[in-house]
Amino acid sequence: MTVPYKRVHVIINPAAGGNEPILNTLNDVFRRHQVEWDASITHRAGDATRHAREAIASGVDLVTGYGGDGTQMEVLNGVIDSDTPMAILPGGTGNAMAFELKIPRGLKEAAELICQSGQRRGVDIGRIEDKYFFLRAYTGLGDELGPSREMKDRHGLLAYPAAALRELPYPQVAHYHITIDGEDIEIEGLSCFVANVGTLGGVNLPSPPVIDASDGMLDIFVAGKSRRPLRTFGTYVLNVGDKAEAGIQHWKGREIKIRADPPQEVAVDGEPTSFQTPVEIAVVPQAVQVVVPT
Repeated sequence: MTVPYKRVHVIINPAAGGNEPILNTLNDVFRRHQVEWDASITHRAGDATRHAREAIASGVDLVTGYGGDGTQMEVLNGVIDSDTPMAILPGGTGNAMAFELKIPRGLKEAAELICQSGQRRGVDIGRIEDKYFFLRAYTGLGDELGPSREMKDRHGLLAYPAAALRELPYPQVAHYHITIDGEDIEIEGLSCFVANVGTLGGVNLPSPPVIDASDGMLDIFVAGKSRRPLRTFGTYVLNVGDKAEAGIQHWKGREIKIRADPPQEVAVDGEPTSFQTPVEIAVVPQAVQVVVPT
């Protein structure tokens, strides 16, 4: 069988995932399929984007990242202006994009997919100025709500809601002025999420509606002002309880402007950014090709 990609560059985040033999596993799979491959290691934020651009300039057929959703977002920002596709080697805690695209969570199986599948899916991405994201941008949940590496290692995916629930008894309500495709909305709430996919990595966002990563739209949610903020957050993230009672509002759109009073920091795909409201977010339809199962 002819392999779909003869030259593959792997970008490895050594801080991601557990203690597994990454290089040995990749070498066993790629050598068996006669795939020429090399690897680079990330050490700080931005490295994966730089490595991806350098690999594309060298003429590789495919760029793939081993790591969590933050690593995949950086690889995305490296391939976005090229015709080179990317693949995902899940190595993080949530691996939401891998879950969304039904990519195997095991490293060996995900590497086999690269060697055997010629199938690719055009995936929408979100854009804030010159930064692109796969999953979601959100306000109202500051850096202090993010889980530590120790919490991720101990609790896995549950580290995310656990970290947020630790702080949410004292939420800050904001007044949002949101413009969606020219339509103005005024609402008070705890947090505003702009989602491109409907999963946190095995934990689905509220459904219905169905969130499709290839429909050319973004889904906007506001967790409304509530006397029970823990229920609001549980309803939103864990998809439990009554969404109407919790005050979850939903819209779809292509171009979104968010203003908040007081201003709020903006996080993207689980990573803090320098962005703060007011912020403009747009969808770029099917902007990247990702290797998926046939």
